[in-house]
Amino acid sequence: MTRSTFLALAALLVAASPCSAADRPNVLVILTDDMRWDALGVVQKEQGKAALFPWFKTPNLDRLANEGVRFSNVFCTTSLCSPSRASFLSGQYAHRHKVLNNFTDYPNDLPSYPAGLRTAGYETAYIGKWHMGEDDDRKRPGFDFWMSHKGQGNYFDTEFNVDGERKVVKGYYTTVVTDAAIDWMKRKHEKPWMLVLGHKAPHGGPITPEPKYEKAFDAETITKPANAEAYKGGGKPKWLEESFPTWHGLGGPLYGQKEYGKFVRAYLGTIASVDDSVGRLYQTLKDAGQLDNTLIVFTTDNGFAIGDHGRVDKRTAYEESLRLPMLVRYPPLAKAGTVVKEMVLSLDLAPTLLDVCGAKPLPNPDGRSWKPLLAGNAGGWRSAFFYQYNYEAQFPYTPNVRAVRTPDWKYIRYPHGDGKADRHAAELYDLKADPLEMKNLATEPAHAAKLKELAELLDRQMKDHDALPDRMPIDEGIKNVLPKF
Repeated sequence: MTRSTFLALAALLVAASPCSAADRPNVLVILTDDMRWDALGVVQKEQGKAALFPWFKTPNLDRLANEGVRFSNVFCTTSLCSPSRASFLSGQYAHRHKVLNNFTDYPNDLPSYPAGLRTAGYETAYIGKWHMGEDDDRKRPGFDFWMSHKGQGNYFDTEFNVDGERKVVKGYYTTVVTDAAIDWMKRKHEKPWMLVLGHKAPHGGPITPEPKYEKAFDAETITKPANAEAYKGGGKPKWLEESFPTWHGLGGPLYGQKEYGKFVRAYLGTIASVDDSVGRLYQTLKDAGQLDNTLIVFTTDNGFAIGDHGRVDKRTAYEESLRLPMLVRYPPLAKAGTVVKEMVLSLDLAPTLLDVCGAKPLPNPDGRSWKPLLAGNAGGWRSAFFYQYNYEAQFPYTPNVRAVRTPDWKYIRYPHGDGKADRHAAELYDLKADPLEMKNLATEPAHAAKLKELAELLDRQMKDHDALPDRMPIDEGIKNVLPKF
């Protein structure tokens, strides 16, 4: 029996009896796009001298952290928008839900937490950036109300599909979707409700702050990450240095080094608008008397490098790419000011929301409910997880990636199957001693045993979750394409 099958059976056996209608909370999930785990004022303060932008403030997000729970070790399992978003919805790894790239939509018949909550009697809505597939005429499965658009959308004047009616909504994206979310929340709801609000920010295309934040940080000092030069030497694979001048590298045409300060200020400026949005949503719930009866989850689809390892992107298995912010406010379960340090995954959101709301569990999730962690019960929690990214022919700046992470160690390999072993050497990092992953220990004889241990752990993790073998191309659209690196 695989681990995923065992967890599904265990969930069915221990699931609590359904909550009564009066006990079921409303649910508000706020999802940003490409937001670093440390792009929160509370985290910058905690980082002390290691903070990249200690002057950056997010008072409304910090309030969620102070009045609820901050998860300090949250990770996505594929650091790419569409696969990660599908994992949040389904509780499954990308190789199982099959949304393997940014051009595949969420399957109609794939179980999800919105569909599960809807079946359990919830009214459901999705407002904002969906970013799976290109068909904006298709009503999204599991949602009663739908307001979104094709692809990335625009920071200004996006054309939305609002329950089948297309229209350009004038204004800054963050403000537009927040207005729509507030309007929907203020409707009369006969049932408990669940709303997902998808922000465009701080995703590029290019990154564009609203006017109030366009020059807000011009006087602030912008410092490059301490590991900005860690793309060369130190036992790093050659592809990392070779990608430095590309579109996904810090030396590339889009984010050349001369533009670095402007890029970082714009990135943070869009997050400042998201923080304002969170404040407006909070006040709306408070005014309606629903604040403490609403489970609020704030997170993002994947992390983002702003020069770390010479990169301006996600996709890799480095911490800046796979690590996420996550805040939860719900007083009946989430004790104010709590910091949960256990490793929580994007896969865990769907099982958790169904668990908290007393809905039927997913049939075979890879994730698990973190509800016990809110009560301080970490017994039997995961001690490792595996990460996967599949090479995209359209964006040949990052190879295939497979990795395993434990609380203290990380092992990465690049399974191209093209025979260029010198370019795809494994990486091994002692995260406790080297949290910025600057020194690759994979070739050091003193760490040979640890290298072997983690390579075997990665193999077991992949087998337990029914993952395809390393060297098999997973994306059908690129199965005959070999990468350049």
